[in-house]
Formats: sequence, structure tokens, C-alpha cells
Amino acid sequence: MRHDLRVPTIRIAQDTAADELLSRDPLALLIGMLLDQQFPMERAFAGPRLLADRLGVETLSAVQLAECDPEVLQRHFAGPPAVHRYPGSMAGRTQELARALVERYDGRADAVWADVPDGATLLRRLRELPGFGAQKAAIFLALLGKQCGVTPPGWRQAAGDYGQEGARRSVADITDPASLAEVRSSKQAAKQAAKEARAGRSGTD
Repeated sequence: MRHDLRVPTIRIAQDTAADELLSRDPLALLIGMLLDQQFPMERAFAGPRLLADRLGVETLSAVQLAECDPEVLQRHFAGPPAVHRYPGSMAGRTQELARALVERYDGRADAVWADVPDGATLLRRLRELPGFGAQKAAIFLALLGKQCGVTPPGWRQAAGDYGQEGARRSVADITDPASLAEVRSSKQAAKQAAKEARAGRSGTD
């Protein structure tokens, strides 16, 4: 399938078609963040483009995803290639997210962050979404602030370390191949430090 592509402003997926969708479709961006778990970052954010292609749409719809037959949606996730390494569970989580958006926000992902009075309110709204724990909500808040122009008062504070200017901690900081490599290195170092800390604690028991 060919697409009339604009130059993407978001470059997390490192794929023109996938990043173009992320740049113009708030739901695609939200789903990409949902999929960013136990899976390479760029592949997680490429998932919404795969899903849109298999649904035969140019823009994802929360209503369509919410109403989709779960078995059909799981087949779309399974591929090949698979949208995620755990296609069944992630298809279910995506549908739960879509249903929450339909119930609470008229099916509009951008309504989650539209007109929020401050960063703390936005963080709370994100944490209320299915599949968004404290860390994922903070990272997505940082992504909105750093790359999407969603900057309510106190957004950096609400995002914590992920909101720091110049950080290379998460997908919020990926803008090109070099920053992707830096973020991946930072995440690996953090995992290694946590592993060593756990080993140190167990050694003193």
C-alpha cells in the first residue's frame, strides 16, 4: 500500500510511514506508547502503522478498535510481522484503551490532554488509562511536552526525570538515530545498575 507521506516531525519509529502516522494521529501515538513494553522502542511505535494498514485505514479510530471482534483484532496483531512480541495480550490491552477513550473522551485521544490546567492533572488523566502505570504515564507526558507542544504549567515537574531538558532517558528524547542509540544505552545502563543493586542487597542478607 502506498501513502502520500508528509515529512514526519516525530521520528521514534525510524520509519517514514510509521512516523508520519505518529506525527498526525494522537491515537497512534498513544497506542505506540502502550506497546512500548518488553519490545524494542522503535518497533513498538511502528506498530500503529502496521495496525492501520491491516485495518485498511489512514487514521486509527478508537470506536473501530473498541467495536472490533477481539479475535479479528488479535489476528491483525499476530501478522506476520507481529505488531508486538505478545500479540494476543497487547491486542486486548489496545482494545481496553480504545474502549476507555470512547467512554471517557468521545473516542478522541487528544481530548486526554486538551485544555488540561496543569501537568499534575495531565499525569492523573494518563495514569487512569488502561495499561498506563506511573512510569509509562510520566514518559508519555514528557513526550507530549518535548515533541508535541503540550506544555501545561508544571509539565516537566509532573514528568519527573523524564521531563528534564537534554535528558536521554526515554522515547520522549528520541528525535533521530543518534538519540535512539543514546536512549537505548541509557536504559541498558539503568537496568545493569538496578541488577547490581539487587545483587548487592541479596549479598548482605
